[in-house]
Amino acid sequence: MDDVKKNDRILAIASRIKDLRIENGYTSYEKFAIKHDFQAKQYWRLEEGHDFKMSTLLRIVDAHNISLEDFFERLK
Repeated sequence: MDDVKKNDRILAIASRIKDLRIENGYTSYEKFAIKHDFQAKQYWRLEEGHDFKMSTLLRIVDAHNISLEDFFERLK
């Protein structure tokens, strides 16, 4: 897989994470992070598209009370 395609997909996931936060009424990533036991800088990095562990993605979907299927549905 070329780096451009990989980066596009990573940025799509990051955008989805940010969209979920906003859809759930959190205008500030910092407030969301504090409420759900993320370090603010760590959560910011997720929304910016920095690599993260799969376990972190599971924490995010759990915090939003959605399934992995629901998370990835909009990325098709």
